[in-house]
Amino acid sequence: MLRRDFLKMQGAALGAALINPQSIFAASPDIVVVHGSPAMATRKAVEALGGMSAFVQPGQKVVIKPNMSFAASVDTAANTHPDVVRELLAMCLEAKASSVRVLDHAFREGQKTMEYSGILGACDDLMKDVCYNHTRSRFYQEFTLKDAKTMHKNSAMQEVLEADVLIACPVAKSHSSTGVSLSLKGQMGLILDRGCMHGRYDLDTAIVDLFAALKPKLAVIDASRVLSTNGPYGPGKVLTPSEIIASKDPVAADALTVSSYTWYGRNIKPRQVAHLLEAQKRGLGRMDLENMNILRLSV
Repeated sequence: MLRRDFLKMQGAALGAALINPQSIFAASPDIVVVHGSPAMATRKAVEALGGMSAFVQPGQKVVIKPNMSFAASVDTAANTHPDVVRELLAMCLEAKASSVRVLDHAFREGQKTMEYSGILGACDDLMKDVCYNHTRSRFYQEFTLKDAKTMHKNSAMQEVLEADVLIACPVAKSHSSTGVSLSLKGQMGLILDRGCMHGRYDLDTAIVDLFAALKPKLAVIDASRVLSTNGPYGPGKVLTPSEIIASKDPVAADALTVSSYTWYGRNIKPRQVAHLLEAQKRGLGRMDLENMNILRLSV
């Protein structure tokens, strides 16, 4: 090839890249894994997905759903790390959300579980009156779960039904009934009647029914500590990966979390978690991790 022809080819390629700048950059990540302190890793993970403004627009109403149902300390890994929740709250406020609520339906009334988890104090330091434990029916409204297979009706928190953006923010932990409790399973903390999911319906199918109806826009999984046995309450074996896993696809985030750590002392595959497999079959998310762009960072 003559040198002038080679230079012409280079110029043409550069011109195409300038017309389509994305062609010279790697595709945006499907999943981000950040190793570091909970707060810094949370912020870095969301920034790598385009920042909170990619999920929350000015004036929108946001609900953050962590685990804060248990009167247990941070080191038990029964609840989401308070620094993770606080950082998400801060980023939502920076994105100019009109309101942000941190919500859960604990197994007891009052503020004790939120206090023991450390989440209430962490959020109050930033902004008062954002954390709520809704246990009474007056906070809920019946709704229809569109395209559900089994659970066609339930009652969800009014604030969830009115929200523009739902962020799933679970701690990574095992569960005696479903194997793991992550982004999908965690949505059960937003409805009034959870008992029917255990007794009236197949639990894993109902979890996907609920997930499909609520549709979190962002999943940020707290794997700073992982309750790998005896979940969801503990005490159990706690791993300390010091990681945050984030994705706009909660199924993918859950799948990577399952594949990243040991559960009950052994490795399991995402397809072995019935509700993840069901969600993939319904086209609600991906589990083909080998085909995904997974970005790993440290802070």
